[in-house]
Amino acid sequence: MPLHVPPAPAPALRSVLTALSSPTAVRDARTPSLLDAPRPLTPELPLPVHVLDGITTGGSATRLAGWRFLVRSGEHAVAAADTVLTADGWTFSRFFEGPYVTSTELALRQAEAMTEAYQPRLLSVPELYMLTLWLHGDRTADGAAGRPAATDLLVPLAPAPPGIAAHRPHRVADLLPVLTHRVTRPRLLGSPA
Repeated sequence: MPLHVPPAPAPALRSVLTALSSPTAVRDARTPSLLDAPRPLTPELPLPVHVLDGITTGGSATRLAGWRFLVRSGEHAVAAADTVLTADGWTFSRFFEGPYVTSTELALRQAEAMTEAYQPRLLSVPELYMLTLWLHGDRTADGAAGRPAATDLLVPLAPAPPGIAAHRPHRVADLLPVLTHRVTRPRLLGSPA
C-alpha cells in the first residue's frame, strides 16, 4: 500500500534546496557522505518530526519539532536535512548522516509493503534516546498536528534502546506502556512518594 506522505511547508523545502546548492553549507556540514556523493542531491520524503513529551499510559502530548528530508543521491539516501520553525518561518537547521538515515529508509520501505495505507511521520522520545517511524492511520490528517492514536503503529529505528526491537511495528497501545515503564524510575524503600 502506498504511503501518504504529508506535504512539507514550501519554505522548509526551499531552505533545504538552498542549503544543498550552497557549497559552504554542504562543506561545513561535516557529513562526508554529502561531499562524496554523486550529484544531483535531492531532498525527498519530507517527514514531520514530532517529539513525545511526558510519556504516560493514558497518552502523551506531542509537539512538532520540525521537518526532516532524506537527501538522495541515486538510489539511496546519503544524509538527512532538518528544518525548524523560527520567528521568520521555516528554515534549514542541519545536515546529518548516520544510522537513523539508513534505518528510516528501511522502515519506510517496510511500511510500503504493508497492506494498510498510513501517513508516515517521525516520533522522537528524548527520554529514551529513541526515534520511531510513526505510521498514522488517518492518511488525510495535517502532518504537523495530532497525537498518536492507540491503533497507530510505531516502528523503532535502529539503534533502538536495549530490549526494544528495531524495525518491528508496534501498536501505540502496546508500546506506550513499555515506554512508560522504561522512563518511570522505581522508588527506593523508605523514600517519599
